[in-house]
Amino acid sequence: MQSDKDESFMKIALQQAELAFDEGEIPVGAIIVADGKVIAKGYNQTEKLNDPTAHAEMIAITAAGHYLGSRHLQDCTLYVTLEPCAMCAGAIYWGQVGRIVYGASDEKRGFKSYSEKLAHPRAKFTTGVLEGECKELLMKFFKQLRQKRKK
Repeated sequence: MQSDKDESFMKIALQQAELAFDEGEIPVGAIIVADGKVIAKGYNQTEKLNDPTAHAEMIAITAAGHYLGSRHLQDCTLYVTLEPCAMCAGAIYWGQVGRIVYGASDEKRGFKSYSEKLAHPRAKFTTGVLEGECKELLMKFFKQLRQKRKK
C-alpha cells in the first residue's frame, strides 16, 4: 500500500531532519527514492556550510543527480519533512521530480504561498505524511531557539 511506503520513507527523511536538529540547523530532512530504493539523502546545512542554498531538498537533488548520472528525476520521489520553499520548488521543477511527498505545510515560506505553478505541471504531490511528527520536531527546535535568545 502506497501510504505505508510513504510513511516508511518519511521516517527516513525525519532521521535526516534529526541530524539537522542535532547540528543546530532548522530540522528539515529529505530523501529521494527511485525504484523503491533510497538513492539520496539530505538535511539542512545552511549554517554549517554558510550557504543559504544548502536546504535538505537541494542537497538530496544534487546527490540523486550524481547517483543517476542525470539531472532528470522524473522517475523519482522526493520525501521532505517540510513543504519546499520557492527556491527548492524551482530545483524540483528543473529536475522534473515526478512525485513530491511532504510532511508539514509551511504557510509562511512554502512554495504554495507564492504559486502552485512553481511545481512542474506533471509532478504529483502527497501532503501531510507523518505531519504531526514533522511539525513536532520543528516546534521543538524553534522553542529551544527562543529560549536561548531569552538568555
